[in-house]
Amino acid sequence: MREDHKRMFGMSEDAIREQYMQSITARLSGLEMVVMGVLSDAQELLTLGRAEDARKQMNIAKFILCEMMDKRESEEKVLVSSDDKEIA
Repeated sequence: MREDHKRMFGMSEDAIREQYMQSITARLSGLEMVVMGVLSDAQELLTLGRAEDARKQMNIAKFILCEMMDKRESEEKVLVSSDDKEIA
């Protein structure tokens, strides 16, 4: 695991994808619910005085949101025909 990922997330990006983005919650309820759960966990950690762990959870939520936005952008690219007219 890269040291910067350990500091930011407490785990690797691959582990985030596997443990959060490919979880049963993600499959059944969507990544939005996963993010909400991660943020709820961060709130609970803050109430317990575990600010560093809460920060890592918030970074995980931001990572998931960025992955979602990247996927949406790649899906929304407009296809263009050879004569530069939109076809999709």
